[in-house]
Amino acid sequence: MEQFFINIFLFGGALLLLISGMPIWAGLAGISVIAVLIFSPYILQSIPYVLYSSLDNFALLAIPLFIMLSAPIAASRASKDLYETLHKWMYKIPGGLGISNMLACGIFAALSGSSPATAAAIGGVGIPEMRKKGYSAALATGLIAHAGTFGILIPPSVTMILYGVATETSIGKCFIAGILPGLLEIAFSCVWVSGVFFYRKKIPAKAGAIYYIEDRGETESFSWADRFRSLGKVAPFVAIIIGIMLALYGGWATPSEAGGVGAVMAFILVIIIYKVTNPAKLWDIIIKALNESAMILMIMAAALIFGYVSSDLYVTQSLAEWILGLPFGKWGIIFMVNLLLLVLGFFIPPAAVIVMVAPLLLPVITGLGFDPVWFAVIMTVNLEIGLVTPPVGLNLYVVKSIAPDVPMSKVLMGVFPFLVIEVAVIVCVCIWPELATWLPNKMLGV
Repeated sequence: MEQFFINIFLFGGALLLLISGMPIWAGLAGISVIAVLIFSPYILQSIPYVLYSSLDNFALLAIPLFIMLSAPIAASRASKDLYETLHKWMYKIPGGLGISNMLACGIFAALSGSSPATAAAIGGVGIPEMRKKGYSAALATGLIAHAGTFGILIPPSVTMILYGVATETSIGKCFIAGILPGLLEIAFSCVWVSGVFFYRKKIPAKAGAIYYIEDRGETESFSWADRFRSLGKVAPFVAIIIGIMLALYGGWATPSEAGGVGAVMAFILVIIIYKVTNPAKLWDIIIKALNESAMILMIMAAALIFGYVSSDLYVTQSLAEWILGLPFGKWGIIFMVNLLLLVLGFFIPPAAVIVMVAPLLLPVITGLGFDPVWFAVIMTVNLEIGLVTPPVGLNLYVVKSIAPDVPMSKVLMGVFPFLVIEVAVIVCVCIWPELATWLPNKMLGV
């Protein structure tokens, strides 16, 4: 009974502090120190050592480096050029404008690793354009809110780095594990958009319909010369992504090394292509990247303290034993774990969920015989859903700021079909785990 009380105090207290609006690092560190003072004061002197040693990890260097890679790209016209380039190539495909936005989010996600940043960068251009071309407000906003979530699944992803560090799993393998599920999610999403187009062409939308794409008979046309000319600005940034993936897949570089080279290349390309040479502008980009890096690393340090205290108080071990003892069978337990991740994602940002919960669930996952790299994908797709569901859903508020005249109820209706798609991806990865594990198992030296 005493152990049960300790578990409820630690996890319940952490959840209450996190949903109260308190900074994540302060909530995790605060409940950890309170628990130590009440239940285990003799380890208080170990906290500073744990705090220091948690950040003394070479793998964590990848976080500021990948953030530094995305910062100059997000501050330039790269997102607008990327969107326009894809539209020139996809405009003849049914639902091509929506598909262009989807693919632009996928590519920009790989450059930025951030879901809200992806939704803001592509949505700022794409939502007004889709609405002007006959897409319903719900479909336009829902599409961008959903597509922005690709930022935490498609590599390089900051959340995958956090998972790798928190669970001591290969970051390179976690990166590569997200590729096929990410492509599957994009493919399902594009099929849905094309399906809406064909359906509405056959059965025109009635007044007030939530999902529709009007066939307005657009006459715009782009020559092959226009299409190839548009590749000039975006191709170098896509080459950075391909280079990073090849370096990781081939075992030629660690994530930190790949991120460092990518960050330098991103700054050089932004300076050359977009003429961002003002020292004040460059300094502002660097400061924003440092602020975001410091925030994530503080969360990481606080979460590792939380994990240390959980282990010392036998919370981690008792939780794993309890879950493994549930009479639901192997897949029943996985279902319960997915449900837990969904609920946590509704209230807590992905980074906090990963660093707080992943180390606790890892013994359960390995105890059931599952691959930790496979679970990285399952966890990430669950957290994608949290980004587009209230009350915390960050991407919902991003698209709402872009289209303030669209009621939140319509945004949520627009998101709903994509939630079904994300659940379908989770089911597919459970049925065919090779979707997540085949590429990582082929990797060399990672």
